[in-house]
Amino acid sequence: MLQASRSKHSVFLFHPMFNQLIRTLPAVASRCVVARASARSMHAVSAAALAGKPQINASAAAVTATTATVVKGKTPAEGPEMTLYPGATAPFTDKLEFLRNGTDRGPIPCYRIMDRTGTILDGSQDPNFDTATLEKMYVTMSRLNVMDGILYESQRQGRISFYMTNYGEEATHIGSAAALDDRDMVFGQYREAGVLMWRGFTLDEFMNQCYSNSKDPGKGRQMPVHYGSKRLNFQTISSPLATQMPQAAGAAYAFKRAGNGLAVICYFGEGAASEGDAHAAFNIASTTDAPCIFFCRNNGYAISTPTRDQYRGDGIASRGAGYGIDTIRVDGNDVFAVYNATKAARKFAVEQNRPVLIEAMTYRVGHHSTSDDSSAYRQATEVNRWVKEDHPITRLRLYMEKKGLWDEAREQALKKEARAQVLDHFQKAETELKPAIKHLFTDVFDTVPLHLQRQQEEMRAHIAKYPADYPTQLYEKD
Repeated sequence: MLQASRSKHSVFLFHPMFNQLIRTLPAVASRCVVARASARSMHAVSAAALAGKPQINASAAAVTATTATVVKGKTPAEGPEMTLYPGATAPFTDKLEFLRNGTDRGPIPCYRIMDRTGTILDGSQDPNFDTATLEKMYVTMSRLNVMDGILYESQRQGRISFYMTNYGEEATHIGSAAALDDRDMVFGQYREAGVLMWRGFTLDEFMNQCYSNSKDPGKGRQMPVHYGSKRLNFQTISSPLATQMPQAAGAAYAFKRAGNGLAVICYFGEGAASEGDAHAAFNIASTTDAPCIFFCRNNGYAISTPTRDQYRGDGIASRGAGYGIDTIRVDGNDVFAVYNATKAARKFAVEQNRPVLIEAMTYRVGHHSTSDDSSAYRQATEVNRWVKEDHPITRLRLYMEKKGLWDEAREQALKKEARAQVLDHFQKAETELKPAIKHLFTDVFDTVPLHLQRQQEEMRAHIAKYPADYPTQLYEKD
């Protein structure tokens, strides 16, 4: 059974025996010393026997005495006897009871600051951002929303091959990104474009990557939305689910060993949490005491699989305690709550060299990707309800309006400006040439091996033989 360590405003989960362990630690430690002394005495007996020395009886008596001390354990007045097994320290019990699936403690609470109407519920929790920061948050979330709309439609028109929107999850991106040090390493899944946008990834960079043109740093080798930026400490995204998670745990351990005072944040969805790599990552980070923030965007669907068909436990947060990871559940549509939770998690991870799990509860408004039609597995009324009643951008706008920092005129001006900016960069990216064909063979080996050189020659000969089938004029010259 999990136990919640409750402050006034938020809840982190710890193992239920934490307090009991603290109380009994001196006694357990002394008994462990006795057990070690017993082992040393037994070793002395064995050594004496091999040497033919006469101390055997005395040593054996000492062993018997110390062994009896260990077996005796505590009296009832001293509290329950604790196990000494290396796998876990726990009190013995004579009651046959199974841990129930969350029914003994109820669901893990969800931390929030601002309700759906943009009202702060407890003023002491308001991060009290200055006007410039609030506007940056709102403008970034809105610009991301506009970019999603244009790129999604461009895929439908056949102008790019693939796209994934971030609709409904903007607060998880901006709230978490704002709480990090820009030098912290980010391992994304594929729906964290807002994190990059917050850090300074330009519209040109987004468009060039999605168009796979010659200005794309990846030289057209990745699918659209598989961004990466060494400059912004954002590892390149991989399509297979959860592969970034053990990598993040390893990077965090390297940060710990380097003593650089930085953290790693790893984004993933609740669907990815069903992959084996997720469990390996949690365990690696926990056992190596790595400063890794595992940030789960629980948006309700793993492509078409709803959460009710993914797990029977209490979401993803309930898994943290099983791995000895401090955990919090947060309202992912509340950008302030996400910010506070991530900021506290980062502080803990860096100062304590320990992993933290954040489960951000949100809703995926858009289709999984342009390869998906979510109307096949959910009703439009369900989606519309979230858009109208609890959209993260709307929630922040309502807060700003209450503060007198935003109004309808500024809203319309922002939408017009953002659309014009996105379209301008979109059109520029579309006219750029594709990367030179030679880049099919570059950036893997320092010196291209002979077998790849032969393949390259064969490819060039083939293109030269069938020029009508290969529009090389659209590519940069080698």
